[in-house]
Amino acid sequence: VQLQASGGGLVQTGGSLRLSCAASGRSFGAYFMGWFRQAPGKERAFVAVMSAGGGRTDYADSVKGRFTISRDSANMYLQMNSLKPEDTAVYSCAARTQPWFRASLPKTERVYDNWGQGTQVTVSS
Repeated sequence: VQLQASGGGLVQTGGSLRLSCAASGRSFGAYFMGWFRQAPGKERAFVAVMSAGGGRTDYADSVKGRFTISRDSANMYLQMNSLKPEDTAVYSCAARTQPWFRASLPKTERVYDNWGQGTQVTVSS
């Protein structure tokens, strides 16, 4: 599966953006899907995850209550509200196409085997 993230841009503090992750090649409905972000000078960090089928989600503490992950048959989304300057980063979507047998949702980048090109989100103060 090939992934392509889009929807980034420049927004003021308190604003909203909706990121999209389009899948090509195969439907990613059966995969765990995640969003990660990398701020300047920092390592890539977990943002949100959705289970295969979409029944479960989890978020980084820093975005809980502000970000919402969702998906349909062809896309995954990250609705970002109440944006803060510290949300500034390159956001990437990822899929885990191999089976996942753990009860917990995958939150580390090394367990994801498909990555999309990132999209820049800049939040001005």
